Amino acid sequence: MSNRKLVVVTLRRNSSDYNNYHVLQVINIFKGEMSLIGPRPEQIAFDRQFEAEIPYYGYRKKLAPGITGWAQVMYKYAETKEEMITRLSYDLYYVKNQNLLPNLRIILLTIEAVVFRSGAK
Repeated sequence: MSNRKLVVVTLRRNSSDYNNYHVLQVINIFKGEMSLIGPRPEQIAFDRQFEAEIPYYGYRKKLAPGITGWAQVMYKYAETKEEMITRLSYDLYYVKNQNLLPNLRIILLTIEAVVFRSGAK
């Protein structure tokens, strides 16, 4: 097997779970369980913990969870409770101010992050 084929096979194996995850999310959009833009869903255990510990956390559930969102493009991944509180402020800002212009900005920032692999600002 040539080196090129080996790399392609390896990349496919490593990325298949990641790609399947996104395909399932797109299917959930068509089923109405998710939206393209909205607060990113959390793991169930974390979701329950944050709802019990962080005031107003439940308000982010006023919208369907999204594949991308304001907090995702404007803030990093939250690793601590304090970071989650900051991330929540971005989610709540979006819940309160959602309309066409912020949605377009989120889509453009998401495309930029994916194409340039830049992640959140």
